Amino acid sequence: DYIYSAVMPQTVTALTGSCVQIPCTFNISNFEDKREMAESIYVIWLKNQSHYDSTESFIAFNSSENIIRGFSDIKMTGDLNEWNCTTVFYNITMNHSDRYYFRLEIVADVFGPTFNPNTANSSDSSKTVKIIVRDSPQPPELKLNKPQYVEESTINLSCSAEAPCPTQPPEISWSNIPESASITTQLQEKPDKTQSLFSYMTFKASYKDHRKKITCTATYPRNTPNDSTVEGNVTLQVLFPPKETHIIITPSVGTNVTLTCKTKASPSNDLNYTWYKRGEEKPIAWRKKINLNRTQTASYYCTAQNKHGKQSSEDVQLTDDSQSGFSHLVIHGCTGGLFAFVLLSACFFYCM
Repeated sequence: DYIYSAVMPQTVTALTGSCVQIPCTFNISNFEDKREMAESIYVIWLKNQSHYDSTESFIAFNSSENIIRGFSDIKMTGDLNEWNCTTVFYNITMNHSDRYYFRLEIVADVFGPTFNPNTANSSDSSKTVKIIVRDSPQPPELKLNKPQYVEESTINLSCSAEAPCPTQPPEISWSNIPESASITTQLQEKPDKTQSLFSYMTFKASYKDHRKKITCTATYPRNTPNDSTVEGNVTLQVLFPPKETHIIITPSVGTNVTLTCKTKASPSNDLNYTWYKRGEEKPIAWRKKINLNRTQTASYYCTAQNKHGKQSSEDVQLTDDSQSGFSHLVIHGCTGGLFAFVLLSACFFYCM
């Protein structure tokens, strides 16, 4: 009995207007001896039916006579001498969706195994492949190495897009990325030997990146008017202590005012606020807003704190509007009186 097996992906996803590569390797007992005695060795790909001699069998590709049916072009890129039966199907259309069976013909030895799951040797479905054809590409897959990042830690972001056609791989582009980002892109082989284009981005987490949505776009070259651009996105979560802490006074005029301590922080639901009057050590309040009267003239500042740290605002000076208004009246009155005195003195000297 001959022992033979083949390994190929159970499914490959193809894109209309492009090509699809089927990675394929095989193993046959005493293959070297058979290869030396054989007049010729060639490959056959059957569509839908695994039976080669059946009247219902559809031969999509016969490498010995370069017979191609149902496709504009099929090429075997693998080397049979190296147990490699990798094949590329070109100009894919929707009616190419089907199951395909690989058959090896060793002519002189009258041995031609069809590698399929229905053989007596095995029920392994990896011995045949199903081509699934899509009109539009699958969106790229984005992955973060962690769900949340502490400020100044390293963010590693990967974007992968399937590359079923190695001669027409997709292009990956990024948008809304930090200036310090470093990007590398490469074509990689997955465990089932199919390929994907991977793009890796690395940068330091900044508080300005919190809730930033980063987009990865994959563009597929193909000879069809259908949409060839797909995208995926991810929103960053950065943990950081209070930043840009400052005080807002409302209203800007009036005797009674509200002082609000504003800050940026993540997380923001556990923020603690503390108010101080400059020159006094003890806090005067522990909340986000305080109400004061302008007669309480002094410098005030607040601190905001979460579990990652705290920050103090700059001072704000409260002034008494009523006193400043009175001062203005006094100043204007004195200025007016002085001007009148000078004018009368000038007139007196002129008359003299």
